[in-house]
Amino acid sequence: MSEVAPAQQLNSLLAESGLEPLPVELAARFEQYLRLLLHWNTRLNLTAIRDPDAILSRHFLESIVCARALPAGISTLLDFGSGAGFPGIPIALCRPEIAVTLAESQGKKAAFLQEAIRTLGISARVHAARAESLTVQFDCVTLRAVDRMELAIQTAGRLVTASGRLAIMASTAELPKLETAAGPSFYWQDPTLLPLSDDRLLVLGKHVAAE
Repeated sequence: MSEVAPAQQLNSLLAESGLEPLPVELAARFEQYLRLLLHWNTRLNLTAIRDPDAILSRHFLESIVCARALPAGISTLLDFGSGAGFPGIPIALCRPEIAVTLAESQGKKAAFLQEAIRTLGISARVHAARAESLTVQFDCVTLRAVDRMELAIQTAGRLVTASGRLAIMASTAELPKLETAAGPSFYWQDPTLLPLSDDRLLVLGKHVAAE
C-alpha cells in the first residue's frame, strides 16, 4: 500500500480524474471499507485485484463514478451479483437516500457484505441468494463483472420498475451485446468512459413502457 493514507489517495485519484473529492468523513469510511476488504481477502477470494492501490483506482473510483451518475429520484437499488460490494456499497455510502440491496449467492461473500454493512453503518441489506429469486422490483439495478453477463442482464431487466434504470459497467467490446440482451424496452444513454481506463464504460438504460 502507498505510504499516503488511502482516504487521501482516493481523493487524489478523484481530483486527477477531474472529479470532486469526497468529504473527509466519507473518505475515511471508504478507507475503513478498504481495510476490511483487505483483511477478509487474506482468507477469502473476494476480488482478484489484491493490490490496495489497484483496488482504489479500479473498484472504488469506478463505483463512486457510478454512484454520482445515478439520477435523483432513485429510492431502491439492487446490486446484482455484488461480490465484494461493488458498486453497491460505494453507492450506499455516497447516496444514503437510496435503499441498497446487495444480492450475493455465495455464502462467504454474503457474510462479508453483512459485516461491511455492520462496520460501515450503512442502510443496506444483503439478499444471500441468487438475484433471480427476488420477487420485488427496484428503481435501479446495477451490474458489474457478473458471471454470464448476458443472461444476468435479461433477469435484471425484469427486476427494474416500469420507469426504472439499468446501470451497466462493462468493456467497450461487451457493451453492444449486453444492451441487445436487455431487450427493446430499454433506452440507452451515451456511455461514459470510466476514469483511468481506455475501454471500460458505464451506461444507463431507462425502462420505457411498450407502445
